[in-house]
Amino acid sequence: MRRLVRRPLVLLIVVAVGIITAGWLRRSSHHADPVARVVQPTERNVFASSITTTGELRARRFVTIQGPNSQVAEIFQTKITWMVPEGTQVKQGDRVAELDPAPAATRLQSVKLDLQKAEADFTNTQLDSAMALSQAREDVRTAEYALEEQTLAKQQAVYEAPTVKRKTDIDYERAVRGAASARRNLDIKTQQAIAKIEIAKANVERRRTSVTAVEAALAEFTVHAPSEGLVIYLREGGRTKGIGSTYYPWDPTVATLPDLAAMQSQTYVNEVDIRSMAVGEKVRLTLDAEPGKHLTGHVVSVANVGEQRPNQDAKVFEVVIDIAESDTTLRPGMTTANTIETGTSSRVLTIPIAAVVRERGQSFVYVQSGSDIVKQAVELGASDNLNVVVTRGLSASDRVLLHLLPTEIVARTRELPGGTRTASNKP
Repeated sequence: MRRLVRRPLVLLIVVAVGIITAGWLRRSSHHADPVARVVQPTERNVFASSITTTGELRARRFVTIQGPNSQVAEIFQTKITWMVPEGTQVKQGDRVAELDPAPAATRLQSVKLDLQKAEADFTNTQLDSAMALSQAREDVRTAEYALEEQTLAKQQAVYEAPTVKRKTDIDYERAVRGAASARRNLDIKTQQAIAKIEIAKANVERRRTSVTAVEAALAEFTVHAPSEGLVIYLREGGRTKGIGSTYYPWDPTVATLPDLAAMQSQTYVNEVDIRSMAVGEKVRLTLDAEPGKHLTGHVVSVANVGEQRPNQDAKVFEVVIDIAESDTTLRPGMTTANTIETGTSSRVLTIPIAAVVRERGQSFVYVQSGSDIVKQAVELGASDNLNVVVTRGLSASDRVLLHLLPTEIVARTRELPGGTRTASNKP
């Protein structure tokens, strides 16, 4: 009977000891967790601040592959129906792209019809002018005959009565004016005929020029490489010009042949960081495709005007970086990781960026002070990928928590005079 009583008692004691031990371990871990993540600010004689961005390689120099100037032929758009695969090595004269000939064929048929009409108008103008001039010449001959008759009548009227003589003189003057008018009319009709024929002829020439222009443009709808090189598709505004893209004659570039010996990285910097950027700053680059390859360069241009890029909330500014090394394995479109050195500071205090908490535009850190944790406001300066300069609010002897506090500790944090708060680690 006593054995039956002892067994529940032993089990009860074991359970009680387990609960007490678990509580002690929980309290100990609660105590030690923040301490295990404490760091001290680092004093540095020189601190190099930097900005890290992602960029895309492009050639510093390149030859453009252009399509026809179809605007002269009044063909204002068409489609790219075929292109060689991007990255194809081509020789001078090789076929690179094909444009849809349908708009050019339609335009060619239209201008040929216009040419036929213009040629018909030219023929009609010549015939009409010939008829008009023939009639004008006949009128001149008739007027001259009348003048000749009146001249003879005037000569015969010398011995006639004064009234007859006067009438003869009047008829003679009328014949003179009639002959002069007929000659002037012939001159005017001749000039009109010449002008009409010249206009009709010019219209024919213009239509012929249009036909020639369309035929020439149509012949260039097969685009050839102007020189040897590696074909890279044209990228504008995040879009790639390729098969199915619309071709406009005022934007005739179809693709490019880059000089792979001189490359750049095109990147975009947030408007918050652009103030620290300047032309000439040194840059360290790595490639996503070859992480072990390290390159160097310098900033050659910083945009003055920001732009809104897709999938980005803030405005960004374009920054172009020239790469110092000549490496023919680099290809346009490769992704680069750029570390831009924006300056150096001397005799500064730094902490890891992970230790900083931002609330409503203010920066804070959690500092361990004995058994308490203090939320300390700080002022920050330049930074790099890992560390940030503290200009005010910390000393080298402070012990800063590297990560955010557990929720139960933050909940017990209370405000202290001067804008700081403290929380006890004690349970």
